[in-house]
Amino acid sequence: MAVTRWQEVIEGLDEEHRHMLEGGILSSLFLRYPLNIANPVFVGGFYGILIGVVLLPLYVSFDKMVNWPEQAFSLVALTAILGAASMLSSVMLKRPPMRLEDRRKYLFPFPFLGLLILGFANFYEFEGVVKTVGIVSLALPGPIYIQLSYAPRWRILYRIQRDLDPFQGMKITIYKVDGESDSQADSDLDEVVGDA
Repeated sequence: MAVTRWQEVIEGLDEEHRHMLEGGILSSLFLRYPLNIANPVFVGGFYGILIGVVLLPLYVSFDKMVNWPEQAFSLVALTAILGAASMLSSVMLKRPPMRLEDRRKYLFPFPFLGLLILGFANFYEFEGVVKTVGIVSLALPGPIYIQLSYAPRWRILYRIQRDLDPFQGMKITIYKVDGESDSQADSDLDEVVGDA
């Protein structure tokens, strides 16, 4: 695969910025495609499709298949709109992307909790608030990931691709990991290596 302009530029950045802009596994999956295709709106819509597919067995098992297409389309539209809102807010706020590696443990249970709530809501025929809480819990991690991590990363990479200053107007260009200073990390590393 050909190396794009933004990939060439981030190779010349310092290690922290390169690590921030390359992203994790999920971001790299989307960033394999051209930035015009892998924008936050489409990534949000893709997440909505995944949620719709997950809901299909639930709707089939409770004999509510008639409602599934409308629900799936609504989720795709909602997550795409939230992706667009994330893209616009990242353009206006100009904040750096967050690395979510250490925070995944907080987001990970939400889809399972949402599916469990929806299962109970369908089994006991609850409507309204209970079903809404289930849908929100199921859909929550995608829009949060896009808002905090993917949309700001995409904005910076898109500016690089267009030969613009990627960090123009940003008060900070990178978040420090958990507020740990570099000297503290170095001393911790020296201590571990010294014990070995």
